[in-house]
Amino acid sequence: MLYVVAWPLLSEADDTALRRLRAQYHPGEAELIGPHFTLVFGAPVEREAVLRDGLAAIDRRPFWFLIDRIARVDLHLYAEPSDGAAELTGLYDTLNPVRDAEPFQPHITLGLFSHAIEAEQVARIVGRQHLPIHGRVEELALLRRDHDRLDTLATFRLGT
Repeated sequence: MLYVVAWPLLSEADDTALRRLRAQYHPGEAELIGPHFTLVFGAPVEREAVLRDGLAAIDRRPFWFLIDRIARVDLHLYAEPSDGAAELTGLYDTLNPVRDAEPFQPHITLGLFSHAIEAEQVARIVGRQHLPIHGRVEELALLRRDHDRLDTLATFRLGT
């Protein structure tokens, strides 16, 4: 399966905090990949050339984002940006010409829980201790996942 992610540039403290949260509450994925915004979710490998062309054609400048909200959706915990959300959504729309039934909400996944109450409690704590988080997106990556392996096929810098 193929994925496209936007890599957030974060302060050392924010990067460390997000990595620790992911390691604690989303360990399987945290071992595979650090904090990121996913723009293409599980595309078939046959789409690689189309995704490469789409990424190469993106003519957007790097942009800042502000995460000021921790959201719980079912059993998942997400860090959601306010500033920068429109830019991330625009990139998603560019790379996904066929839309999912559910609207895209940019986010960094922090955890997956077995009980909603636990996710809600952690959301409150994380919000008090770690927000706001400021960062910048300058680079997108095309990734290929095979079971427990994740390979970077290509990287694309915004604004170059």
